[in-house]
Amino acid sequence: MAETFEAAYLKLLAGGELKKRARRAMQHLERCELCARGCHVNRLLSTKGAACQSGKKAKVCSFGPHFGEERPLVGRGGSGTIFFSWCNLACVFCQNWDISQQGEGRELGPQQLAEVMLELQGMGCHNINLVTPSHLVAQILSALLIAAEKGLHLPIVYNTGGYDSPQALALLEGVVDIYMPDMKFADSAVARPLLGVGDYAEVNRAAVQQMHRQVGDLVLDDAGIARRGLLIRHLVLPDNLAGTDTILEFIARDISVNTYLNLMDQYRPCYRADEYSSLDRRLSKDEFRAAVAKAKALGLRRLDKP
Repeated sequence: MAETFEAAYLKLLAGGELKKRARRAMQHLERCELCARGCHVNRLLSTKGAACQSGKKAKVCSFGPHFGEERPLVGRGGSGTIFFSWCNLACVFCQNWDISQQGEGRELGPQQLAEVMLELQGMGCHNINLVTPSHLVAQILSALLIAAEKGLHLPIVYNTGGYDSPQALALLEGVVDIYMPDMKFADSAVARPLLGVGDYAEVNRAAVQQMHRQVGDLVLDDAGIARRGLLIRHLVLPDNLAGTDTILEFIARDISVNTYLNLMDQYRPCYRADEYSSLDRRLSKDEFRAAVAKAKALGLRRLDKP
């Protein structure tokens, strides 16, 4: 008998907990700590001083079915992606810097954002894929409450750069079905000038462990579509700048050898990458092969590409 799946947040909706979470999240914006930066800015009144440059409303660059995501997210109907503007990181090599660093897009209130979610469901997408959501947890929960009350039932994908606070993850427990964090760097000292934060590796490892505790390894339905669990992305950088070996060892040792992992080989110099040594060239085939070999040697067999 085929296993049936229900989006996690529907259980919270039925008991009234989803409404409570949305209310608590908005209260956090009064002295915001909903990402790991902990700016403590009152984002209900102003964006001044907020690293994410985001206020009470979410800013969205684009949305629609996306067929370039990981295979278990795409299926036949595509992943229902919502590309949020701005970011809580400042990656010097960001490929979407016009969205993340310049904030291209338009502001949407919770009702409008809920309608976007419902429109993606109507298009036949397999999930609602929230891209760069870490600075917008409160706005997302408010919109999700409205959308769920109007019939949204798709699983939620939290597609994050991996710099997420314990406070945000506590609010998202039982709401998010699929966590998809980046693990960008193994060493915070290396990451500091490249991401604009000084504790990325420590925050990232703690966040990924918490995500795995909440949802476990990635579970697919009978059609091979992701329904619940953790999916990690790691972009392999030239000269092992990201500390790929260390990250893979952490995943195998402290998360699970059954982790679904997308080792990405598409690095190319973008934005301000040419200002930094090792980032001013593409990744070589040999460097990527070495990363894949390391993953397999550690027992990590659920690789998205190789």
